[in-house]
Amino acid sequence: MAVSLAFGLKAHSGWAALVAVAEERGALTVAARRRLELIDPADAHWSKQPYHAAEGLDPDEARDVVARGIAAARQIAARELRAAVEELQNEGRKVAACAVLLGAPMPDWSVEEILAVHFRMHKAEGELFRNALVRAAEACRIRFVGIPENALATRADAELHERIAALGKSVGPPWGKDQKEAALAAWLALSS
Repeated sequence: MAVSLAFGLKAHSGWAALVAVAEERGALTVAARRRLELIDPADAHWSKQPYHAAEGLDPDEARDVVARGIAAARQIAARELRAAVEELQNEGRKVAACAVLLGAPMPDWSVEEILAVHFRMHKAEGELFRNALVRAAEACRIRFVGIPENALATRADAELHERIAALGKSVGPPWGKDQKEAALAAWLALSS
């Protein structure tokens, strides 16, 4: 019988921390941990921050750069998540859920409105990569669980936070904030 696990994903500009968590014989375990690249390194000069790359361009060119960045992130996220699923399936594991840490909702700004205010570009780029991960989970037909990042700490008791922190000793570095938060999100998805 396949062991069920869940992915937890924390997005950054151009990449995401992925931690796969399972519960085996009553113990919380890390089945996988990796950095998911969400951009093609050859295009990093513009695709890591497509709104920033579009700044100063005429409106049509700006919309095109942003649209290409969004499409590329979605395609790469789906490919990378699919590869992670297949790797675990080959080990006899089943991905039951995928949690993505979400930011605060963003207004439905146009590209022009985003480019008019610098902080909006950062917000839009964060949303772009989180959304690419959500769509990747859907493309892989994995049950998606969205968890607001600002509510993550309150969704678990002190004991669970200690268990998550202790996992770092068993898997070794890196086990920083990104991995801990992704692991906690994965556990919440697995137990929901």
